[in-house]
Amino acid sequence: MRTTSVRRRTGAATFLSSSIVLALSACGGGGDDSSQEPAAIDTEADLSGQSIVVSNWADYMPENIGKLVKKETGATVKITNHATNEELVAKVTGSGGEGLDVIFGSQPFLQAFAEEGLLEPLDPQYLENWDQLDPEAQQLAEVDGQPYFAPYTWGTTGICYREDLVDEAPTSWNDLLQPEDQYKNKVTMMGTERWAVLPAQKALGYSVNTTDEQEMADVKELMIKAKPDLLAYDDTTFYERLISGEAVMVQAWDGWCNYGTAENPDIKFVVPEEGSDLWVDGMAVLKSSESKEAAYAFIDTILEARNHAWTAENILYIVPNDAALEQLPEGLLEQYDTLGARREEMLQGENMVDIGNAASMYNRIITEVTAS
Repeated sequence: MRTTSVRRRTGAATFLSSSIVLALSACGGGGDDSSQEPAAIDTEADLSGQSIVVSNWADYMPENIGKLVKKETGATVKITNHATNEELVAKVTGSGGEGLDVIFGSQPFLQAFAEEGLLEPLDPQYLENWDQLDPEAQQLAEVDGQPYFAPYTWGTTGICYREDLVDEAPTSWNDLLQPEDQYKNKVTMMGTERWAVLPAQKALGYSVNTTDEQEMADVKELMIKAKPDLLAYDDTTFYERLISGEAVMVQAWDGWCNYGTAENPDIKFVVPEEGSDLWVDGMAVLKSSESKEAAYAFIDTILEARNHAWTAENILYIVPNDAALEQLPEGLLEQYDTLGARREEMLQGENMVDIGNAASMYNRIITEVTAS
């Protein structure tokens, strides 16, 4: 098994998804009624004459996927990378997505793209492997009852901790927000996008999608109180801090916690009792694509069980594809319970969706908290 230090969904930027609101407002989006109807796909098209450009996070799919698609379908695939969802927004809205055909992104961003008419509605009849996807994941890919992306990975957020360095396993988000004295300055929390405010939202009993100003004022107050006891806001190296012992508890996506577990079995993952989120990353076709047959072929190739299994085995995130999970080595599922055994716990999380203009409020709060 090969594991990589995948930089998915976020990076060094410390601004929230309000960037998508501003960018989409500037570009105007689509917004016409025809955006709800999938384009007709020519099932007899000669894909050897079609070429597509795919934008994804680095190391988030097989390196040889272009060769696989070429061999199986004849289509040519060029891969580009984006480091963050916000960078993807800039690429898509800069020219209405011209030059891109398929994009990988997180659900709130893909939802916003779809609502602005920038994505091609998907017609599952042209995806032979669509029915392998979990029905709940299929539903999460819908906007106004129409699927707009193919679910690729999904998971939840919780606390990753060193079992050998804490007296008791954490059970609450308050274990990070209000750590015991011996753990102060040995805990980290995320500092970007919607996940920065999630622990405080859930600790206070609020929705991860709240747009209530008073609730978010409460969230801000709790985050400011928690800041002095933090080691860092860290979205990318928190598991390395756990491995070294610099940190004993960190806010983490379930899959990234697995990177630490791979090196130290004392590293465990728990979803706090107040609950958490259910996030989804997916693959979408841009409406501006002139090679939609090849775009469908690319997505369908990714969804083939043997190829989708690569994702779970190498990135250590659960994929919503039972046929793919069945191909994983038995020892892998035993080592990482988040890859399957904890599926029901993950599905209890609150789905994180686009919050529209309220994202600017989230952005302001995280900026004020980190600057305080």
